[in-house]
Amino acid sequence: MPLSIVVITKNEERNIDACLGSIRWADEIIVVDACSDDRTVDLARRYTEHVVVREWPGFGPQKNFAMDQATSEWILIVDADERVTDVLRDEILRTIGGTVPDEVAAFEIPRRNFFYGRWLRGGGVYPDYQIRLLRRGAGRYDDTLVHERLNLHGRISRLTQPLDHYSIPTVGHHFRKIARYTTLAASEKLKAEIRISPAQVAWHHLGTFLKVYGVRKGYIDGTPGLIAALFAAMYTFVKYAKAWALVEQRGKG
Repeated sequence: MPLSIVVITKNEERNIDACLGSIRWADEIIVVDACSDDRTVDLARRYTEHVVVREWPGFGPQKNFAMDQATSEWILIVDADERVTDVLRDEILRTIGGTVPDEVAAFEIPRRNFFYGRWLRGGGVYPDYQIRLLRRGAGRYDDTLVHERLNLHGRISRLTQPLDHYSIPTVGHHFRKIARYTTLAASEKLKAEIRISPAQVAWHHLGTFLKVYGVRKGYIDGTPGLIAALFAAMYTFVKYAKAWALVEQRGKG
């Protein structure tokens, strides 16, 4: 089989139908679920028999496990809140069905990020290239708690058609995501023994807003661009504030 698509999930009943519906054309679909307590697993089994339920070891290790289940020469990694567009599907099949140079280990795919239903073109979030299509065995994710990195053996090429990303359905969901991811990111900074001062917390907060809204032209998206920049600045502030608090706590311990 030429292509396996892997998806990791945790309580994704809101997204899983649309995600798997966009990839049902694949030769093999593998879903690895982290013990969801909603209908994610039942919904996933409508699309594939390859559904594995296992405890959550972290983003990188879970994706590595999912890739290990694949049997195809090529693997496409898709998140539950993403959709493979028809034009991307056609480009992928055309690419891997042709002659790919042996030195090419993977392909970057441009990603369109949708913020409350609107595609953001500014703010540095497009084309947001993601390494998602790779030869089986060509790479492994590290064990970073958040924003895991894919380490590859070989050259990276690029596709041109987009992967669509719907990560922010509601304000409440956005706040919960910020709370979860900033805790993980702060823990990474503590592990790295990075020293953080209150002044750095404030500067990173302001700097993020200026970079996203001004330098990276978030303003071209109007009000959604402004709100997205404010949320980005909030994420940075909370991340560094939590890291500062952890460092202070460690110093007192």
